[in-house]
Amino acid sequence: MSPELAAAGIALVAVMMYAMFGGADFGGGIWSLLASGPRKEEQRLALEKAIGPVWETNHVWLILLVVTLFVVFPAAYAVIFEALYVPLFIALLGIVARGAAFAFRHYGDRESRLARQSLQWFSWASVLTPFTFGLVIGAVTTGHIEVEGTRVLSGAFAGWLRPFALVCGLIGLLICAFLAAAYMVARTEGELREDFRKRAIAASLALGAATTAAIPVAAWDADAFASHLNDARVVGAMGVTALLGLAGLWALWTRRYRLAPPLAAATVAGVVGAWGLAQEPYLLANALTYEAAAAERITVVSFLVALPIGALILVPSLWLLYWTFSRDTLRGEEIAH
Repeated sequence: MSPELAAAGIALVAVMMYAMFGGADFGGGIWSLLASGPRKEEQRLALEKAIGPVWETNHVWLILLVVTLFVVFPAAYAVIFEALYVPLFIALLGIVARGAAFAFRHYGDRESRLARQSLQWFSWASVLTPFTFGLVIGAVTTGHIEVEGTRVLSGAFAGWLRPFALVCGLIGLLICAFLAAAYMVARTEGELREDFRKRAIAASLALGAATTAAIPVAAWDADAFASHLNDARVVGAMGVTALLGLAGLWALWTRRYRLAPPLAAATVAGVVGAWGLAQEPYLLANALTYEAAAAERITVVSFLVALPIGALILVPSLWLLYWTFSRDTLRGEEIAH
C-alpha cells in the first residue's frame, strides 16, 4: 500500500468516525425539533443529557479530516474549499450556531425566552449542518466540478445543487437521525425507550430507502461514481452494509436494546465505506486522484509517522470519555425533576 493510499484511508476513517459520533449529536438536535407526544420534554432533556459531555469532543474527527486534507492532499484541500465554499461556510456556521445555542440552552435558565429560542437555533442548526455536509459529499462525487490544476473553472454553485448531491444531503440527515435514536434506545428505559425505538425503526427504514434510491440517481447524475458500483469490492461492501442494516432493524424490532447501537454504528460505517470504495481513486471525481493531489512523499510519510504517536494519547482518552458518560441510564421520571 502506498503512503498516499494509506492517508486517503485515514481521511475515509475520519469521515466514518465523524458520522458515527458527531452524526449522533446532530441527530439529537433533529429529534429535539421533532419531539412529540406526552413525553416530548423528557425526550429533549434525555437527548441534552446524553449529548452534553461529548458534543465538543466529537468534532475531533472533523479536525482530523481537515488536517489530513490540508497536510497530505493540499491540492484537493484548495480545490474543494474553493469550489464548495458556500455549503462549507453554511455547515461551519451551523456548527458554531449549534454550539452556542446548546450552551445557552444547557447551562442557562431553562424557563427564559433565550433558552426557548436557543432550542430552536440548536435544532435547526442540527438539521442544516449534516444536510450541507451531505451536499459536499455528493458534490465531490458527481464529477460536475471542473478544475484545471488547482484552479476551479465551474463556479461556486457547481456540483452541490445536483440531484445526487441533494440525495446525499438527505442521507446525511437520516444517518444522524438513525444513530441518535438507536443510541438512545440503550440509554433510556420504559416508555421513553419505546419512543426512541420507534423513531430508530422509522429512521432505519428511511435510510435504507434513501441509500437504495441513491443508486439510480447516481447512474443518472454521477456517471463516474455509478460506474464503480459494479466493482466486486463495492458490491461486497454494499451487501455487508445491507445485512448490517437488516440486523440493526431486527435488533430494534425484537427489543435487543444493547445490540442496536453497535449495529447502527456499523451500518453507518458501511455506508461511508462503500461510498469511499466507489470513489477510489478520486478525492474529487473526474478531477483529482489522491496520487495527483498528494504533497511530497516526505510530507506524507511524516504525517503517517506522527499520527499513531498522537493516537496513543487521543484514542484512550476518547474511550475513557465515552465509557464514563455512557454508563448512566436516562430515566424519564428522573430527567423531569
